[in-house]
Amino acid sequence: MVKALGFLQAIEDDLRRVEEELQRLVAEAGVPVLAEASMQLLRAGGKRLRPAFALLSGRLANGKPEQLVPLAVALELIHMATLVHDDVVDEAATRRGLPTVRARWGDQLSLHTGDYLFAKSLLLIAGYEDERIATTLARVSVRMCEGEIRQMASSYDVTQSLRDYFYRIKAKTALLISASCALGALAARANGEIMRHLGAYGYYLGMAFQITDDILDMAATEQELGKPVASDLRQGVLTLPAIHALRASPRRDELAALISRRRLEEREVRHALKLIQDCGGLEFSRRVAIWYVEKAKKRLSGLPGGWPLEALEAAADFIGTRQF
Repeated sequence: MVKALGFLQAIEDDLRRVEEELQRLVAEAGVPVLAEASMQLLRAGGKRLRPAFALLSGRLANGKPEQLVPLAVALELIHMATLVHDDVVDEAATRRGLPTVRARWGDQLSLHTGDYLFAKSLLLIAGYEDERIATTLARVSVRMCEGEIRQMASSYDVTQSLRDYFYRIKAKTALLISASCALGALAARANGEIMRHLGAYGYYLGMAFQITDDILDMAATEQELGKPVASDLRQGVLTLPAIHALRASPRRDELAALISRRRLEEREVRHALKLIQDCGGLEFSRRVAIWYVEKAKKRLSGLPGGWPLEALEAAADFIGTRQF
């Protein structure tokens, strides 16, 4: 069971139902190794933020658990599927401190596990009569794939722009969080205006979430991350702190040469991190993340008050300051 963050205590029962349903769906796989591989990913835990945003948005619109839980489970299954595929692309050995599915069973089973989880999400989504839920998630899934391909194509490219970065994280992360909020309201039969405000809130918060993730990749410890520090930099994935440094640092040419080297030794990784930190790359990125958080909170104004709204406001504050 994933322990709810403080601002989600009010929906702990709903989240528990989500977790129980995830475990049930994983356990019922007809092939034992597929069930075991899927369970490995569940054991790694996670914040379950996408289900939580759907639940809170639905509750704000007076939705009932039976309306919201299947959607919340489907959203987490989609997210889990992307994680399994990401670990194959990144050749990752650990996730949140545990061996990845890829590390234990190899690339082929990992890819099929991701496909299986995504297919399970489709079955849950098919249970909703409103076709907008399936259509929205299909479009988001297409954009997520496009974002991942763009990231792969831009690896080690020291000429990429801030615009390139923001497009990538919008497609990779923000759109699914935005959909989680908007579709939670839709499942509860909220009106279009509430859906639009919650969708925009989720988009801005998704952008902030990915930026803070990219900051932590450089600023947190391996124990906190559950994976090696500067994983993105090692793989040539240029995130906001590095892109800022390549534009603003007086030693930008030195940093560009390091990144372009592709296979960095540990001392070179540490040196690249120092160059990024010394020119204010992390501080700049934190300011951008906070800007997105404030934009998200403004989209909550005018929505129905009560504990779901308070929890959504607290969620924004958490993402702006999170350390994990």
